Amino acid sequence: MITLKDKSTNRWLGQISYAQLKFLNDELTEEHKDDQEYWVNRDALETLKARGADLDLAAIIEKAMGDKDKIEFYWIKS
Repeated sequence: MITLKDKSTNRWLGQISYAQLKFLNDELTEEHKDDQEYWVNRDALETLKARGADLDLAAIIEKAMGDKDKIEFYWIKS
Protein backbone atom coordinates (compact mmCIF):
# COMPACT_ATOMS: atom_id res chain seq x y z
CA MET A 1 0.00 0.00 0.00
CA ILE A 2 0.92 3.64 -0.45
CA THR A 3 0.31 6.34 2.16
CA LEU A 4 -0.51 9.89 1.10
CA LYS A 5 0.53 12.75 3.41
CA ASP A 6 -0.04 16.51 3.32
CA LYS A 7 3.24 18.17 2.37
CA SER A 8 2.83 21.19 4.65
CA THR A 9 1.67 19.36 7.79
CA ASN A 10 2.71 15.71 7.27
CA ARG A 11 -0.92 14.86 8.12
CA TRP A 12 -2.02 11.38 7.01
CA LEU A 13 -4.49 11.68 4.11
CA GLY A 14 -5.17 8.08 3.27
CA GLN A 15 -3.88 4.93 1.67
CA ILE A 16 -3.99 4.05 -1.99
CA SER A 17 -3.02 1.06 -4.09
CA TYR A 18 -0.08 0.79 -6.46
CA ALA A 19 -2.56 0.99 -9.35
CA GLN A 20 -3.92 4.29 -8.01
CA LEU A 21 -0.35 5.58 -7.63
CA LYS A 22 0.40 4.58 -11.22
CA PHE A 23 -2.65 6.57 -12.32
CA LEU A 24 -1.34 9.65 -10.47
CA ASN A 25 2.12 9.14 -11.99
CA ASP A 26 0.63 8.85 -15.47
CA GLU A 27 -1.70 11.85 -15.13
CA LEU A 28 0.26 14.39 -13.08
CA THR A 29 3.51 16.15 -13.88
CA GLU A 30 6.60 14.97 -12.08
CA GLU A 31 9.64 17.20 -11.75
CA HIS A 32 11.98 14.21 -11.97
CA LYS A 33 11.72 10.43 -12.18
CA ASP A 34 11.98 9.93 -8.41
CA ASP A 35 9.47 12.67 -7.56
CA GLN A 36 7.05 11.66 -4.82
CA GLU A 37 5.18 14.98 -4.51
CA TYR A 38 2.06 16.21 -6.23
CA TRP A 39 0.15 19.46 -6.38
CA VAL A 40 -3.57 19.31 -7.22
CA ASN A 41 -6.06 22.15 -7.51
CA ARG A 42 -9.82 21.92 -8.09
CA ASP A 43 -9.48 22.01 -11.89
CA ALA A 44 -6.84 19.27 -11.84
CA LEU A 45 -9.05 17.14 -9.59
CA GLU A 46 -11.94 17.46 -12.04
CA THR A 47 -9.59 16.50 -14.87
CA LEU A 48 -8.43 13.45 -12.93
CA LYS A 49 -12.06 12.42 -12.40
CA ALA A 50 -12.84 12.91 -16.10
CA ARG A 51 -9.86 10.75 -17.04
CA GLY A 52 -11.06 7.87 -14.90
CA ALA A 53 -9.62 8.43 -11.44
CA ASP A 54 -10.69 5.77 -8.99
CA LEU A 55 -13.54 7.05 -6.79
CA ASP A 56 -11.62 6.33 -3.58
CA LEU A 57 -8.54 8.17 -4.83
CA ALA A 58 -10.60 11.21 -5.87
CA ALA A 59 -12.39 11.19 -2.50
CA ILE A 60 -9.08 11.16 -0.58
CA ILE A 61 -7.79 14.15 -2.54
CA GLU A 62 -11.08 16.03 -2.29
CA LYS A 63 -11.34 15.46 1.46
CA ALA A 64 -7.71 16.54 1.92
CA MET A 65 -8.43 19.79 0.08
CA GLY A 66 -11.33 20.62 2.38
CA ASP A 67 -12.27 24.21 1.65
CA LYS A 68 -8.87 25.03 0.11
CA ASP A 69 -8.36 25.46 -3.62
CA LYS A 70 -5.31 23.18 -3.77
CA ILE A 71 -3.37 20.53 -1.91
CA GLU A 72 0.28 19.52 -2.05
CA PHE A 73 0.89 15.98 -0.94
CA TYR A 74 3.51 13.27 -1.13
CA TRP A 75 3.48 9.50 -1.04
CA ILE A 76 5.48 6.91 0.84
CA LYS A 77 5.40 3.12 0.76
CA SER A 78 3.60 1.81 3.83
